[in-house]
Amino acid sequence: MSISGKIFTWFSSMTRRIRIGVDVGGTFTKAVAIDMMNGAIIGKVTVPTSHSSSGGVSNGIVLALTDLIKNQHIETSEIELISHSTTQAVNALLEGDTSKVGIIGMGVGLEKSNVIKRTSVTDIELAPNKYLKTCYRFLDTSKFLEKHEVITAINELKSEGADVLVVSEAYGVDDPSNELFVMKMSDIPATAGHELTGIYGLEIRTLTAAINAGILIKSINTTKFVESAMQQQGITAPLLIMKGDGGITDMTTFKTKPILTILSGPAASVAGALLHLRVFNGIFVEVGGTSTNVCIIRNGRPEIKYVTIMNHPTCIKSLDVRVVGVAGGSLVRWSGKKITDVGPRSAHIAGLKYSCYADPQELEGGQIITFMPKEGDPIDYIAIESSGAKRFAITNTCAANALGLIPENDYARGNQESARLALSILAQRIGITMEQVAESILDLSGKKVLEVINVLSKNYKLKNDRTVLIGGGGAASVLVPYIARKANREYKIAGHAEVISSIGVATAMIREEREKTVNNPTAEETSSLMKELEKVAISKGALPESLTIQSEYISERSLLRVTAYGNISLDIGTANAKEIGDEEARVLACELFGINDGIRRIFDMKNYYVFACEIHKKKLFLKSRRQSILVLDKYGRIRLSIENGMIYSGPAQDVMNKFEIFFNECRDGRKSNDLAPQIHILDGTKIIDFSSLTSSEQVLKAVKKELIKSGTNEVTVILKI
Repeated sequence: MSISGKIFTWFSSMTRRIRIGVDVGGTFTKAVAIDMMNGAIIGKVTVPTSHSSSGGVSNGIVLALTDLIKNQHIETSEIELISHSTTQAVNALLEGDTSKVGIIGMGVGLEKSNVIKRTSVTDIELAPNKYLKTCYRFLDTSKFLEKHEVITAINELKSEGADVLVVSEAYGVDDPSNELFVMKMSDIPATAGHELTGIYGLEIRTLTAAINAGILIKSINTTKFVESAMQQQGITAPLLIMKGDGGITDMTTFKTKPILTILSGPAASVAGALLHLRVFNGIFVEVGGTSTNVCIIRNGRPEIKYVTIMNHPTCIKSLDVRVVGVAGGSLVRWSGKKITDVGPRSAHIAGLKYSCYADPQELEGGQIITFMPKEGDPIDYIAIESSGAKRFAITNTCAANALGLIPENDYARGNQESARLALSILAQRIGITMEQVAESILDLSGKKVLEVINVLSKNYKLKNDRTVLIGGGGAASVLVPYIARKANREYKIAGHAEVISSIGVATAMIREEREKTVNNPTAEETSSLMKELEKVAISKGALPESLTIQSEYISERSLLRVTAYGNISLDIGTANAKEIGDEEARVLACELFGINDGIRRIFDMKNYYVFACEIHKKKLFLKSRRQSILVLDKYGRIRLSIENGMIYSGPAQDVMNKFEIFFNECRDGRKSNDLAPQIHILDGTKIIDFSSLTSSEQVLKAVKKELIKSGTNEVTVILKI
């Protein structure tokens, strides 16, 4: 029996296939268990995020995981996957909790001064009075590197206090052999520029590697802690971690490239929201306890950009997430006469219980007091102090409950009587009504979030009338409906909003890999292994239409490696997902295009609906025309959206001929510039994305190779222009 057949038989014999997602937030760490056989959420657990414990946030991850398994009586043999997001990288950088980095810059002697200038990264400021410390040595690579000179340089850096090493050579992305040689000689953890990016730009590549190295030791210790705890629990399921770009990767990658997990928490929540809602153009607003994350979804996908860490540009990409220092648990501030601000400190930071979660009798006779949540904070934060000297916070969640804005059974629903009593005590001191003070609190908070929403809408040219707000997080119902009403926008609250990040982590992209020892593999051998791996990925829950399959041959090891990436079902339980018909797909496409008529179905192919429509724009005396393209899967979910593109459909050989003509015209400069267009191939089963290739020759070669080996007679190639 084949590997995929064995896995399928194993899955079929199981009563439950459980995935566990753990999201580490600024306030709480939440775990959720999902039975992938039917999409049911088996259980949820929430524990405080363990920022100050000896193991850092890892303690909270382990506690949430073990509590969930114990409370829901989950057998370890039922767990097929555990994945988690992390704030470890961000927290280490914010707090300056980094290792000293020794940097070895390399280049040929004639360029020595320029290479030193671009690789000698001085101490990196992370926060006021917080620095990532560095030290530096240069090695001349105009001759072969000698083992003794490399070891000498490393020892000198260690003598200056370096705990971790960065190796960065000019043009190291083209030939990383020298970087690899130095890393091999190092007896301390090491990383290199070529490991993180393939782009040119020696200075930014070195800076990115230095920041990555600064948190390398902490990530190694975190991985050891979590993996050890799993072993003690007898859990053998794969442990994965969320990246900032919305994908998941293994813990080996986290140990060497922790910088990839920057903003993995917000990425998890966006991924979770897209599992539940068909969103074409939207703004995802995740309202937690301490902060609110805002992210754009445009053309069915979250926006991604290069990460800037404390004003330092890097080569790493993540979702474009803006963080606002106000949320459900934000504390109210005053001047003694009026409300002046809300946040950024939260009740969780101050260690206070929300007034709306207290019993009314606990608040009776309470008085307004001012205090400092943390040493050095302003003393204009307010709380209610009861006759028993107990303190209770007044928060956005209290204000929303007092106004009756939180639906029954909502995660943020509190005791309305207690909320009204707390807000009345404050209102009496200020001399206004309870409703007025509650509105004032929500207005101040809403304006902060709305300012960010407006900036993002302008930056990404989103139209208000076609852009929906999507609320996520435990306090989504506290701020999102209020903001939407004030801004006259449509809104939706994601299902299971309070654990949407954990769901996103648990049901993120599948990754499967197989290796085979073979000398000079034939096309048939490669194709056979790719097809086998495709079946394995699908049997584990990956949607066929989401698959991306890559192959590589490592000649020096006679090793053929094939990797498959695919998204989990967006409805979690594919067995119960409803397929849409032709008319329903057309209506949905009209809705997403924002028009009532004028769309056309381009090609009838398995698993996909491909639509296009011509959009005419008039500006002064000029007219422009563009062809917008939309690809839906058989469940009506957006798989691809392009504002202006070209489509080639038909037999693979015909499409390849048309494609070559297009590239020849590009090369002659008649239709395009020197940059390669973004290319996607649909073969009826999966989408293959070549948009990461920047060279026209690379794109042409890759597309021709894929079309030649295509197992279907009919294909569609979409070019973004």
